[in-house]
Amino acid sequence: MPVSDQQVNAFAEKHAWQIPFDTGPRHLAGPGDARHVTHGLAAAGWKRASDPLSPEMVLASPDHRYRLSFVPTSGLSAWWQLRAEPTDTEPGWYAEFGELVPAEVLGGLADALVAPSVTGHIGPLDVLGSAGWLINARGVASSPDAACRVEQRAELHEDSLAFWHVEVRDPDRGRHSPRLWHARFDPRTPQHLVNAFVAALADPAPLQRGMYDRTAHHSVTKEPSPLRPEQVVEAHKTRLNMIRARARTARRQQSKPTTTPATSSTARPAARR
Repeated sequence: MPVSDQQVNAFAEKHAWQIPFDTGPRHLAGPGDARHVTHGLAAAGWKRASDPLSPEMVLASPDHRYRLSFVPTSGLSAWWQLRAEPTDTEPGWYAEFGELVPAEVLGGLADALVAPSVTGHIGPLDVLGSAGWLINARGVASSPDAACRVEQRAELHEDSLAFWHVEVRDPDRGRHSPRLWHARFDPRTPQHLVNAFVAALADPAPLQRGMYDRTAHHSVTKEPSPLRPEQVVEAHKTRLNMIRARARTARRQQSKPTTTPATSSTARPAARR
């Protein structure tokens, strides 16, 4: 399901009249435009697997292993759900994201899913520490405004594995205030995907929002952006082109046959002089 000209034009029409405001911090910027996620996956070859006339959307990867569900009518706290089916060599896993997760942050994870990059042995706390977040002695990372916390948690039963949990709460009312949004990663979620999510979350660059766009909290900072509306649209188109190219490269690398040097059982040692 490549992104059609009509779909790109619909995105452009929405943003062409909307004066962009630089909005931050990211965890309070609000959901933004879900097409940052859905257009990106479509550009990588994902296809819609749900009723086109339904407000709910399900996208499936070309190999049918991954499914992303967006259910804006859900009464649950998680509007986005990402599932990976198990394979012969890899386990299945699950991740969920709350209603107010910024689409650009979720898009960072989606980009890493369609075109994985090597992140070495660093973990999410390393990523957040490098971004200037505070890491306490219990291994909990907090944003500079203390509204967002990232940590590993475990279920109550003893044999449970630790999972990564992101939680954003009202910065005016502290840790025991109502939750604004959350993200939860199954213990088997590949670490490079969690890294990609928290890297996009902690990126100090502001997100672009319209004047009346919904945000997660009133304390969010909004300033007129130096970007013009047409530049926001062009940035979206450029990102889609990059995703297409990266996805093609990743598919070519995966399809290359594994070869080993041929050996001959009749090979003889070189003759001595």
